[in-house]
Amino acid sequence: MRLFGHPRILIILSILALAIAGVAADAFAHGVAEGDKGYIQEITGVHLMSFLYLGAKHMVTGYDHILFLLGIVFFLYKMKHIGIYVSLFAIGHSVTMLAGVFFDFGMNSYIIDAIIGLSIVYKALDNIGAYQSWFGVQPNTKAATLIFGFFHGFGLASKVIDYEVSPDGLLPNLLAFNVGVEIGQLLALALILIVMGYWRRTASFLKHAYTANVVLMAAGFVLIGFQLTGYMVTA
Repeated sequence: MRLFGHPRILIILSILALAIAGVAADAFAHGVAEGDKGYIQEITGVHLMSFLYLGAKHMVTGYDHILFLLGIVFFLYKMKHIGIYVSLFAIGHSVTMLAGVFFDFGMNSYIIDAIIGLSIVYKALDNIGAYQSWFGVQPNTKAATLIFGFFHGFGLASKVIDYEVSPDGLLPNLLAFNVGVEIGQLLALALILIVMGYWRRTASFLKHAYTANVVLMAAGFVLIGFQLTGYMVTA
């Protein structure tokens, strides 16, 4: 059977290709949606539902976060293990997102998004056993998930800072935004697990898992390339 001849693998690869296209389209647009930004700049005080919505929207449309999430759960079969790794990722990005915005410190958007792209490459290489093959060692996957979660949180913080949120009601609004992010993450995770669950029940999963992770890695490299180009252009 040809490598790309199976319809199910074509579906998976198409989803990843759309993700790459989304990254390419948004790579130089680090600003948030103008409508959302204008609304946030005009309001003051506590607006929990608005920030809840914005958090969920950002995660659901965040191709980089979703690709990393896909890499995390790719070879996780038990809900217990999925819960552990997704929780570590959530803890990591929650801590740095909240701290970064509340204390008004962040990193250059292009640099942090390039690091997020690197996290996708790292996880894809981990999934295909590259580190064991190249170096004879297996990195601590839990620690790596938490550490890259911190960087994803800085990426979220840079987006929230772009909103220029009013200091009035900042903490509850940030908490609502973070809850929205977690809701969006759960929605994305549910979709990923449905697709993966269906694919894993077929004979093509193990046959094409390597190829899928190579495509995932390629998406990460595309993101890195666009972000570094954006950084050099704007610098």
